[in-house]
Amino acid sequence: MSMESSGSPAELKARSTRRWWALGAVTLSVLTIGLDTTVLSVALPTLAGALHASESELQWFTSGYALALAAAMLPAGLLGDRFGRKRVLVIALALFAVGSAACAFAPGPGLFLAARLALGVAGAGITVMAVSALTVLFSDQERPRAIAVWAGANFLALPLGPILGGWLLSHFWWGWVFLINVPVALIGLVAAVVLIPESRAPGRTGLDPLGILASSAGLVAVTYGVIDAGQHGWGTPAALGWIGGGILTLVAFFVGESRLARRPEAHPLLDPALFRSARFTWGVALAAVTLLAMSGILFTMPQYFQAVLGETAMDSGLRLLPLIGGMVVGLIPSARLAARIGAKLTVTAGFVVIAAGMLLGTTTTRASSILLVSAWMALVGAGTGLALSTTASAALADLPADRSGVGSAAMQAIQKLGAPFGAAIVGSVLLTGYRTRLDAAALPADTAGAAHHSVFAGLAAAQRLGSPALETAIQNAFLHGLTASLLASTVIAVIGAIATLAFLPGHRRESAESHGSP
Repeated sequence: MSMESSGSPAELKARSTRRWWALGAVTLSVLTIGLDTTVLSVALPTLAGALHASESELQWFTSGYALALAAAMLPAGLLGDRFGRKRVLVIALALFAVGSAACAFAPGPGLFLAARLALGVAGAGITVMAVSALTVLFSDQERPRAIAVWAGANFLALPLGPILGGWLLSHFWWGWVFLINVPVALIGLVAAVVLIPESRAPGRTGLDPLGILASSAGLVAVTYGVIDAGQHGWGTPAALGWIGGGILTLVAFFVGESRLARRPEAHPLLDPALFRSARFTWGVALAAVTLLAMSGILFTMPQYFQAVLGETAMDSGLRLLPLIGGMVVGLIPSARLAARIGAKLTVTAGFVVIAAGMLLGTTTTRASSILLVSAWMALVGAGTGLALSTTASAALADLPADRSGVGSAAMQAIQKLGAPFGAAIVGSVLLTGYRTRLDAAALPADTAGAAHHSVFAGLAAAQRLGSPALETAIQNAFLHGLTASLLASTVIAVIGAIATLAFLPGHRRESAESHGSP
């Protein structure tokens, strides 16, 4: 599964060094994707004026990217296995650079959205091939450390995007928010060309057009339904219809792939045999649950910092640094801890720490010290670092190198649904708790209408009326919703811990497999 291990000691040392430099190229590629995603969150208000974009168009700037990413995930893995994973990564990085430049110079919302869709396709290629490279480059023993570095790049982009984006928007032309991706992507491209070896499946894999169509349609439908649920509520027929239709399509896809796999001459897009491994199946599923639990903070806390504490977008990004610091603290010992006590107990400990942090977070009020808020966010980060790195390692341990492209794509596709599902679930809980408290506060009709739309609209209406009492009532309603959302995240983490103990293979089985692996 890794690069060749034969040769003189000097050659082996050179190849080992090259692997870790190649990991740097992969990390840079992953960071490029993360920066683009998080930078957009602070750029939307500016884009509304610069591009004369409507509220609906602004939503599609984000949603269109997510849909293109979902649609291209499994096809990207197949193309990498068939034509070369390095080749697909290089093409994706080049497309990402071009798409970023197109975003910066787009004259209107239509061309900007088209560039965002191209970025989504490129992002799928980069994301899938980066994970596939970890499978090919590193042995079972080295891979946990490599995954910790990969995960760290994902986490680093969370606060870095808003901080960098806020600073650029405050001092320069808005296009630099997207142009900053171009040199990063090009550096990653050059590093990939020089450092990452080419790899592909040994046989000439088929393209499976029906599988590509069904998987893309199913993932797009589920993603769109989750986005719609986050905006309009889980009870809306449209959201339930899209999610239900997407799930049925994915079930039909999996059944069709299972039948296709029984034919010796066939080449299914996704080999169902991958899911016969409990480590792969539950590693992937529990990584998604980890993101599901943690995403509540990313959705709710920037709103808390800005709506309740009055921070700017850039300052709210800085306030997330304890979360990232906690993730690093969890990532560093994760591989060593999993080797000592097993993935089952390590992931369970991660979920328990996440639950403890979220539970402590429910005590947050407007008067809470920054030390308290930082402490419980750091706890959640540490638990996330422990759980996410270990679940990814468990999943990749049983992923064969000849199917690492499609296997990584399946892993990423399932994981990528965790964050939007988490944001939609937690967002719905927050909104319900917020509006319930608003109704109980009996606000004036004009203010209540604006406040029901969003906490920021309500605060703007209260400020126009010059009423600090109304501002306080709206903020208190938001805090009520925040508490409810953090309790929901606590429950998700507890469910993750129980599922880990019940289904993830334990220490003895892992040790036996490890000793028997090449």
